[in-house]
Amino acid sequence: MATLADALSQFGPAYLATHALSTPQAKAWRGIVACRTAALGGEQLTCDTCGHSHWQYHSCRNRNCPQCGMRAKDAWLQGRLSEVLDVPYVHLVFTLPHCLNALYGAHPRWVIDTLFTCTAHTLTEFAANPKWMGVAGGKPAFSLVLHTWTQDLLVHLHVHAVMACGVLEQDGQGARWVTPARQPNYLFPGEALSSVFRGKFMAALLQARRTGQIEHDPQATQALWNERQRQLYKHAWVVYAKAPLGGPAQVLEYLSRYTHRTAISNERIRAITPEEVAFNVRANDKGGKRLERLAGEEFVRRFLLHILPTGLKRIRHYAVLASSCKAVQLTAARQSLQMPQSSVQARECAHDFLARVARIDVSLCPCCKAGRMRVTQVLLGASRLPALQSNVLPQRQGPP
Repeated sequence: MATLADALSQFGPAYLATHALSTPQAKAWRGIVACRTAALGGEQLTCDTCGHSHWQYHSCRNRNCPQCGMRAKDAWLQGRLSEVLDVPYVHLVFTLPHCLNALYGAHPRWVIDTLFTCTAHTLTEFAANPKWMGVAGGKPAFSLVLHTWTQDLLVHLHVHAVMACGVLEQDGQGARWVTPARQPNYLFPGEALSSVFRGKFMAALLQARRTGQIEHDPQATQALWNERQRQLYKHAWVVYAKAPLGGPAQVLEYLSRYTHRTAISNERIRAITPEEVAFNVRANDKGGKRLERLAGEEFVRRFLLHILPTGLKRIRHYAVLASSCKAVQLTAARQSLQMPQSSVQARECAHDFLARVARIDVSLCPCCKAGRMRVTQVLLGASRLPALQSNVLPQRQGPP
């Protein structure tokens, strides 16, 4: 099967001959190419019944690697099981206009942090409005997940918000969970969210220009700035809500589709020829697919657009779920909803859930289906992967 690592290995020398990589891009590239190969080390496993033996190599654990997403996703989901409330949830999407893509290329950290901040402030402000929640000053519970891509790997900056329907009201009498004023599974109108979201981002953009935070903006001249401002105000910004989600089980299953998704998975890559990469993209909203073909160097260029700066978090939690107050406020919300607190039994259910999702017993012999695989030899990985050069790339090597 063709993989992202194969595409990087095949078209890497030509791309690197004319392009420089940032430190995060180089780190991701080295990791993806070396992932689950002898370069990272591993163990030889042997069946204690039939003697079957094979090597199991270590993963790179890079968040951009399509081979490492499942394990990270399962671990993340296990941590979230005790945080989901027994109420309906709504999925909202906040999108930045494409005319900000050039600014993103020059100042990715500022654009992403501002996108998160403006989205969070918009949702928090609406949640505190008695018009929508029936009480003033309530605290919502929501998480935001950043995606930067389209199906064909172009830049499309947006955050997915998964938000509980209701707010936590705290006063002198204690804390209670309050359901939305209109109906239990409805939060806010998309048009109103769009207007406030745009206003907050535009105010932040103007402030950043005045204070020199975006000094490398490609559209910094007055004429280009004015034209971009005109485009940003010309149309309503895209904010929409998908169908309401159900209870905790549905929310977790839904979250798993978005939290650790990479720009492209290996399953979508259909073929790699000497000149191009062919991969599946979504053709319509009904699940239809079509085949996209890109020249090899263009495929590499587009993939690298989505490697984020070091230390930038793609998943962030707010208000009731914020790490600074989650222990107290989430407990208060669960008590108000008469939900049991997290227990050892709940953690065991989490393990059962992950085992059901993975559908694999990693210790069972794949040959005889009866014996257990035991470690019989250990291979140490390279202490440091080689630097990327146009003529020297990590090799997709097999067993030693």
